[in-house]
Amino acid sequence: MDKDLQSVQEARNLAQTAYNAHLEFKHFSQEQVDKIVKAMVDAGFNDAERLAKMAHEETGFGKVKDKITKNQFATRNVWESIKDLKTVGVIDVQKNGKIVKIAEPMGVVAALVPSTNPTSTAMFKAIISLKCRNGIVCSPHPKAVKCTMEALRVVTEAAEKAGAPKGLIQCLSTPTLEGTDALMKDKNTAVILATGSTQMVKAAYSSGTPAYGVGAGNVPAFIERTANVAKAVADIIYGTTFDNGTLCSSEQAMIVDRPVKEKAIAEAKKNGAYFVNADEKAKLEKAMAKGKGINPDVVGKPAAWIANYAGFSVPENTTVLIAECNKVGWDEPMSIEKLSPTLAFYVVDGWLEGCHRAIELLKFGGIGHTMVIHSNDKDVIMKFALEKPAFRICVNTPSSIGAVGYSTALTPSLTLGPGTWGGSIVSENVSAKHLMNVKTLAFEVNPVNSGASLSSYDSSVSVPGSSFHSTVSGGGFTETIEERLRARAGNPAVDPFTKPNKEVKKGNVYGAGITEDEITKIIKDFNYKK
Repeated sequence: MDKDLQSVQEARNLAQTAYNAHLEFKHFSQEQVDKIVKAMVDAGFNDAERLAKMAHEETGFGKVKDKITKNQFATRNVWESIKDLKTVGVIDVQKNGKIVKIAEPMGVVAALVPSTNPTSTAMFKAIISLKCRNGIVCSPHPKAVKCTMEALRVVTEAAEKAGAPKGLIQCLSTPTLEGTDALMKDKNTAVILATGSTQMVKAAYSSGTPAYGVGAGNVPAFIERTANVAKAVADIIYGTTFDNGTLCSSEQAMIVDRPVKEKAIAEAKKNGAYFVNADEKAKLEKAMAKGKGINPDVVGKPAAWIANYAGFSVPENTTVLIAECNKVGWDEPMSIEKLSPTLAFYVVDGWLEGCHRAIELLKFGGIGHTMVIHSNDKDVIMKFALEKPAFRICVNTPSSIGAVGYSTALTPSLTLGPGTWGGSIVSENVSAKHLMNVKTLAFEVNPVNSGASLSSYDSSVSVPGSSFHSTVSGGGFTETIEERLRARAGNPAVDPFTKPNKEVKKGNVYGAGITEDEITKIIKDFNYKK
């Protein structure tokens, strides 16, 4: 069988398998779901180093120590941000009980995984998918199949030991464009998480399946005259060299306010930066760009390696290659997104000119994504926040790890939405909350007909897994729910909201929270009094 046909058939089979497992998983309680996801998190975190080494060996990208950090971040940090998120049954009660929010899984998530962050992204997407009771099928980059599959094997084994249905987590072993396309369009695929090339993201959005896509980042970093220059420069160099620049949020250009230019250059050199001369810049430009895009050969490589590839030599301990630039566009190749420890260097007069330069860079391949400002002037910082076409504006921190939520309070994520400006439906950091449907139960508050009204009654409805009660119309509503659940369980001493049933069978939602079926039945049978 041809490889593309084999990949297409595999995609169909895996999507069906994940969907079947999801049909069982959707009935699990919040307690069971969280137990499974926590087991995945612990397994991935504990195997972070081995998986980092595998990713580095297979792809040749980045640094092992930074990939370890990314694997730990994609598991433990992400878990801390989602562990208290309710994703089963009633998740919220609003408007004095007149609105009840009910969580539903989406189904099967088709997850596209890039070669630049293969193990961390795969585990991250599996964790947030299962948190919402979804199945997942990953399509790895052809250059990172082994490490991606191993990362998913690690979390799959942990999930199944903790009680997850078999088949819930799947991965294409023969990824091709045809196979990935078939996965995105498969009848069992509910939503796509697309992290990868611009072409792949566009394919996701044109597949006909709902999708979260992320765009390219061409991140400018502005050092304004009031900044702590030493820290600012150190942060920028750390950001662009973290895992050799493979994060889409890595700094791509350093914009320096003229009064601090010399200080910035001196600090950059202290941090191992090498400023190329005119001849070296010309060679570097040819090496970095290929057609109307980045040369994939230089992605994630060390600075000294890139210099040698371009045809000149630098000290082996060079951290970053910096080229002075005067404009933005294809006639200035160093102004593109480079995904490597290389920086364009611009000098501006004042924050307004810095503002304009940052906008130019964002519009040239990074619109809507991320930028960073280093400043101690609150007014200038706010002006940047209000005027820049970026949805993550990091302040006085490395952008690469700040935008993903490692050094900032942003939601920890490895999928960063650039909003409609960047061709995406989402402008924030994608997390578990984006992978569940929310159903709403709405009681009448403005009667259009005379007769019995719910507004005359008062009681409370318990929200599973929470300690608060909210008022809901219909006397005895809570009591009815509790009585029905206890009677069905055959144990009147059991509190259905704090003692989940350990044995969840298909169709038995006791202990899984108050699901929509449960509420529908109770409301239908309940006799509201005048």
